[in-house]
Amino acid sequence: MSGAGDGGGAAPDGGGAARFSLTVPSVSERSEIAVGAGLLARLPDLLGEYVPAHGYAVIADETVAGLYGDRVLRGVEGAGRGGGGGGAGGAGPTGRLYTVPPGEALKTTGTWARLLESIAGDGFGRDACIVGLGGGVTCDVAGFVAATFLRGVPLVQVPTTLLAMVDAAIGGKTGVDLAAGKNLAGAFWQPRLVLSDPDVLGTLPDSELRAGLAEVVKHGAISDEEGFGWLEAHASDVLGRDSAALRRVVVDSVRVKMAFVSADVREGGARAALNFGHTIAHAVERASGYRVPHGPAVAMGMVVEARLGERAGVTEGGTAARLGALLRALGLPASLPGELDPAAVLEATRTDKKARRGAVRYTLVERIGAVARSAEGWTHEAPDRAVLAALEEARGAAGAL
Repeated sequence: MSGAGDGGGAAPDGGGAARFSLTVPSVSERSEIAVGAGLLARLPDLLGEYVPAHGYAVIADETVAGLYGDRVLRGVEGAGRGGGGGGAGGAGPTGRLYTVPPGEALKTTGTWARLLESIAGDGFGRDACIVGLGGGVTCDVAGFVAATFLRGVPLVQVPTTLLAMVDAAIGGKTGVDLAAGKNLAGAFWQPRLVLSDPDVLGTLPDSELRAGLAEVVKHGAISDEEGFGWLEAHASDVLGRDSAALRRVVVDSVRVKMAFVSADVREGGARAALNFGHTIAHAVERASGYRVPHGPAVAMGMVVEARLGERAGVTEGGTAARLGALLRALGLPASLPGELDPAAVLEATRTDKKARRGAVRYTLVERIGAVARSAEGWTHEAPDRAVLAALEEARGAAGAL
């Protein structure tokens, strides 16, 4: 699957950034994605072009706020009061920064509600725009705030992690976790603009860079065999933060994700392919008490689900081994922690939001670069015994948590 948005691929703009567009049929709006080194400096111009607003409520976790909060606030101030009119607080500020503690533990309905109360209390109105500044958790929460504040206001995502650039910031899936499982409260709400500047990855810890690479590997596994092979040959360049290599992995991944999203905006069909590895990943996160972060969990999940597909005769033999070799080369786990009970992971899959009629469904690949279709569409049911066997096969040494 290739191409993006209205059928075209990435196109360079006048500033050297790769640009993608997605038209959202239900509301006839476009989501613009720009990827380019130094792009953060162009935030005022891009906001003025795509999302003029009277005020910008910037949501960031405390760590990212310390690194980029002032810079982004200056950017939104530079965009001016494009929305016109006034909110409940009169002219009000052009920009306000709202911070939350970092981490998945804060991706809750409580955090969402507190942000809504603060933004409303500061006088933002329908002419406001929500800006998510940070990683995947921040993008998810900021998106849900935008979708629900005054029944929906424009959203801009400024991802600062690789995982957010290639996944969380794109496609309009927003939400928070409930006690019963991940992302069980949320909405589809497309960002008007996603601004991805690979230069900001220079401040990203190595562990966070590797976490994003799990999603990059997934995109190659489901739709881009050439890109997967390029990663196998250039793993050291990517881990060494070579600027050209990082730009390539972001652009290639955005191209893959946009192709699936444009074909299926609300995840009723083809977009399910993007869930490869995620049914097991979300279960691993929950069963470990979220000690296993999302990126490593996706890496584990892809290997388990490839093993599951091989056992079912759906996936080409050797696929799990090839996935595991690349994941290890990128510093990611290819096995489950030895102390994580496979039965507990299996039980945790039952809360997955993709379950239908009480049955857990899995996205499987036919081979590297191609998703396996089933008689029911893009996902497959699997008996518990087969899932448990695949989990046991992928179990590693104790102490990995």
